[in-house]
Amino acid sequence: MDKSKRLFLKSKRSFRKRLPPIGPGDRIDYRNMSLISRFISEQGKILSRRVNRLTLKQQRLITIAIKQARILSLLPFLNNDKQFERTQSTPRATGPRTINK
Repeated sequence: MDKSKRLFLKSKRSFRKRLPPIGPGDRIDYRNMSLISRFISEQGKILSRRVNRLTLKQQRLITIAIKQARILSLLPFLNNDKQFERTQSTPRATGPRTINK
């Protein structure tokens, strides 16, 4: 079949419409911790709009709510629990240091 005569075939897969992460009855507020915690990564960072699938206005309101909750100590600024966990380390050499040239 010639490329110029090739028909554009549609995919036969049916796609499910994704539900919006914020429902029409949900209020975006700094006190609504169950809603806010969905938009924060494990490290405590605010997730991007693409990842959240939010509109621009919703992302702005979420960002403001997260920042207010952080200031009021409802949320931590950083979540570095993994940083302080220590795994078994290798023993250090206690002999004199040598300079490699």
